[in-house]
Amino acid sequence: MPARRLLVDIEPLRTSRQFRRLWGGYLFSVLGSQLTIVAIPYQVYRLTNSSLDVGLIGLAQILPVLLGALAGGSVADAFDRRRILLVTQSLLALCSAGLFWNASLAHPKLWPLYVLAAASAGFAATDSSTRAAVFANLVERRQLASANALWQLLFQIGIVVGPAVAGVLIARIGVASAYGVDAATFFVSFAAVMSLQPLRPLEGGTRFGWRSIKEGLSFLRARQVLQATFVIDLAAMVLGMPRALFPALGLHHFRGGAQTVGFLFAAPGVGALLGAALAGWVTSVRRQGGAVLLAVSVWGAAIAAFGLVGWLPGALALLAVAGAADVISAVFRGTILQTEAPDALRGRVSSIHTAVVTGGPRLGDVEAGVVAALGGVEVSVVTGGLGCLLGVALVWRLMPRLAAYVAPEGGHEQQVHG
Repeated sequence: MPARRLLVDIEPLRTSRQFRRLWGGYLFSVLGSQLTIVAIPYQVYRLTNSSLDVGLIGLAQILPVLLGALAGGSVADAFDRRRILLVTQSLLALCSAGLFWNASLAHPKLWPLYVLAAASAGFAATDSSTRAAVFANLVERRQLASANALWQLLFQIGIVVGPAVAGVLIARIGVASAYGVDAATFFVSFAAVMSLQPLRPLEGGTRFGWRSIKEGLSFLRARQVLQATFVIDLAAMVLGMPRALFPALGLHHFRGGAQTVGFLFAAPGVGALLGAALAGWVTSVRRQGGAVLLAVSVWGAAIAAFGLVGWLPGALALLAVAGAADVISAVFRGTILQTEAPDALRGRVSSIHTAVVTGGPRLGDVEAGVVAALGGVEVSVVTGGLGCLLGVALVWRLMPRLAAYVAPEGGHEQQVHG
């Protein structure tokens, strides 16, 4: 396969200055956020010595994620999306600063970790819904798959570098340093968003409120393909996401320390980074629904196998395979959504996608923690991966339009912000 078909297509970065600025600025905040994603469960586990308490972080975040995503989608379809991003980035920076302050105390409190993690998750959900509505209008329709691959590449750079850096910072300086660096990165992202032109909805916007949210939900009722992309991601994340167990696995099962925990968090990102970087081929795939089913199947199988391995390098390799499969699924699910949802509804439809993508792993944290408390961490990992495979089979059988989905030739016409 020629290199130009293998490597990720960077044409959206070359041709759209707005997309390039949004992408570059957000890279810094993603890197910083990953430090906190590692630091919070590590600090909770150190304070409580309980994987269940780590899993409860996800439970605390579920309601804020749902509210932040749904309200954010309605806001994104009503107002200038650039201003919304400026507000969410400021609020996220304040949450990280609060975590830094708590961790700097002689005796850090447990409750701020749950409260600030919940608040941050809600603001991040609003931010994510808004960005998803924005960047589809910064590139041409034919570039959507490439833009999604680049967006996933951005996340995976953060997921790889962030946890590895977090492990080093926590081990050598202390957990407060991870929160402090995270807070500082938001200044870069804020400046990048400030440099953008106004990003108002293309069709003038809709009135913010419950009726607006309900309209977005109604749009999905007759669209099984979009519903199926949400359901299959929930199956993968709720049943097959073992990240709440990484502190226990790293410290006890693999008999390591903070750096081992960081490696476990980073390993899926390593695979996903490679998967995104080598995603040039996605632009030629038209049977995108079938590609989603296959990718999620690989994720589930790799997670189940990970739970059976006691050798750290082998375990990290399996997590990398799972991460590569997950990013390919994300590229195609995002492309399907942005192709099928009109701009007037894209913020609200994206908000439901955000609620699923961000809420699913948090439900998965709870599920993993509960099963680990009942049967052990290894049992929790293996049964989760197998449950994911069962979920894929049910979606394939009960929601057949996903497997049959073929991307339209040339996609639908769209207006592009300059």
